[in-house]
Amino acid sequence: MSNIDKPGKELSEQQVSDFLTANPDFFDRHPRVIENLELPHESGKAVSLIERQISVLRDRNIEMRRRLNNLLESARTNDKLFEKTKRLVLTILESKDLDSVVSVLYDSLGTDFKVEFHNLILLGEVDKIPHSHAKVVGLDEANNAIGTLLRTNRAICGVLRHDELEFLFGEDAPKIGSVAAVPLCHGSIFGILAIGNSDPNRYRSSMGTLFLSYIAEVLNRVAPKLLN
Repeated sequence: MSNIDKPGKELSEQQVSDFLTANPDFFDRHPRVIENLELPHESGKAVSLIERQISVLRDRNIEMRRRLNNLLESARTNDKLFEKTKRLVLTILESKDLDSVVSVLYDSLGTDFKVEFHNLILLGEVDKIPHSHAKVVGLDEANNAIGTLLRTNRAICGVLRHDELEFLFGEDAPKIGSVAAVPLCHGSIFGILAIGNSDPNRYRSSMGTLFLSYIAEVLNRVAPKLLN
């Protein structure tokens, strides 16, 4: 005879818990026990175990639906992002000169991706780099202004210093709340691509930078051939 069947013996809560854990079919064999169990409710009223289970299952169902909807929305967003990125990459690959690459990039970032602020900065001598809408500055000037960003050699995002914002976005610097930027490198650093938003939380340090890094990889392979 098990401990729970011995009359007159007081059981501890742990013993009851251990017994029910070891005998998960107990309530199947003794359904009337469930009907007599009552549990406190948030309303202050006691409810039966069955009612409590139904309530818990209902809450879990609502939570599962919420998570599923979030997953579906993320999937739809990722599909749209993929299509936009694919269009941009294909158009960049079809471009014949630097001006076309920069124009395509700016148009896509502003129109397709709805990026609030964006800028491509190329490092070198102005008279040696073909004309385009990209900003051209000397390597020394860039190192003095954003040397820390360039040396990371990876995409970064978050809130930058005012002097860094001025270098990246010029007169738009006071409007920038947060930034995502990635150095461009092909053997050596030849530029930096930066996007900004007026919302300080739009580009956070914990935010993924996969999209920006991918665009940078494409530019790393295409732009150097067009710089001379």
